[in-house]
Parts: sequence; structure tokens; C-alpha cells
Amino acid sequence: MKTLGMIGGVGPESTIEYYKNIIALYRERKPDGHYPQFVINSIDLQKGIDFLEANNLAGMADFLLSEIQKLPRAGAEFGIIAANTPHIVFDEVKARSPIPFISIVEASRDYAKSRNFKRLALFGTRYTMRADFYQKVFAREGIELVVPEPKDQDYIHEKYFAELVPGIFLSETRAGLLAIADRMKDKIDPPSPSDGPARSYGAAGIEGVLLAGTELALILRGESHNGVALLDTGKIHCQAAVNEIFS
Repeated sequence: MKTLGMIGGVGPESTIEYYKNIIALYRERKPDGHYPQFVINSIDLQKGIDFLEANNLAGMADFLLSEIQKLPRAGAEFGIIAANTPHIVFDEVKARSPIPFISIVEASRDYAKSRNFKRLALFGTRYTMRADFYQKVFAREGIELVVPEPKDQDYIHEKYFAELVPGIFLSETRAGLLAIADRMKDKIDPPSPSDGPARSYGAAGIEGVLLAGTELALILRGESHNGVALLDTGKIHCQAAVNEIFS
């Protein structure tokens, strides 16, 4: 078995979920009473936020790499970053890392492809929704990602850091997030000369919401809502990690 190294703490609540999911998925594959051995380096979330707020992506990459260096010294043979937003610098981190890393974006793209999704809504932090690192990876397989309107992006971002990261999960926030998904499903695309008539997001094929913030799956639990799939990127990432443990 390979030893996994995990960069966690960004944020802490979803790192706990990663820990539990990896153990559960491992034991599904190997139900003999044993548990997987893996290493977690829980880092300072605020440092990462500070780099992003300053738009200092080079600083963010250097920060992550300094923490990644500790994983192979603890025995890790490959790694994951247990969060979506830090993947904004994943390509640089992967290129400079002393051990291979599995991307949450690529793992989620492969999962979406396996289910033949063609158009998904992208929920996450403001940094994730306003960047293009998710769209670029998904576009390679012909999958379109659409983001909420700016005011809804602000709502998701504010609730994410004020409530979800500290572990506060309110029913009214769940309802607010699902309302955004409902509005996106029902929204009408403006017509364009190439598209012909205006089309509904739902009718055009928004088959799911990509929960590209690992804390979002802690409040939006379940496989679907109103016929729209809810894709838990964290659990997808954990499955990819467990597959590599057994490879």
C-alpha cells in the first residue's frame, strides 16, 4: 500500500470529512479490520487567504510547497491538497513537488465525464468562481461550467467563510444555497445569433452543481436537489486518493 500525504486545514471542517471518507472508502475495498496509514499536515488557513486577497499567487505556491516538503519526510509517497481554492496554483505546485499530487479538479472532471455530464454550475469561494482553473480542465472534455450571478457569488463566499469554515451549518443557509441552484436551473439564457432562440439553463443541460468548495458538501448533503445532482468534490478526491493507495 502506498502512503498518502495530505495538506489539510484549508479548512479544518472538510479536513475532518476527508479523514473519515478516506478511512471508510479504504475499508470498503479492504474489509479485514485494518485501517489506512496516511500523513496529514494541517496548515494555517489564514496565511493562504492572505496570499489570495493580495493576489500573490507566487507566494501562495511557495507557501504550499514549503508545507508539502514535510510530507515525504514523514513517509508520504504521493499527496493531495484537501481543498479546492489552493488548486488555483496546482500546476506550479505539482511541477515543483517532491512527490506526485492528485488534483481535485482533474478527479472531479473525470467523475463528471464518467456520468456524461455536459453542463454544471460551479459553487465555491469567490477565488474559485472568479478564476478559470476549473473551467479550463473541464473544457478539455467538453464539459461547460457556469457560475452564479455576482450577488449570489458574494452570498456563497460570505457564508462559506463566516459559517461553513468555522463549522456553523444553518438550515436557512442551506435553503439560500439551494435557492441559487434553483434560480440557475430555471434561468433563461439570452439568445444569440449562433444559438437561435433563448434557452433554459435546465433545458440546456445543467445536470448538476459542482460543490467546488469542500465545506459546501457538509451543508448540501445528499445526491441531488430538485433533479439536479450535487457533486461532492471532496469525496470524489478521496476516492481518487484511495485508488492510488491501492495502485
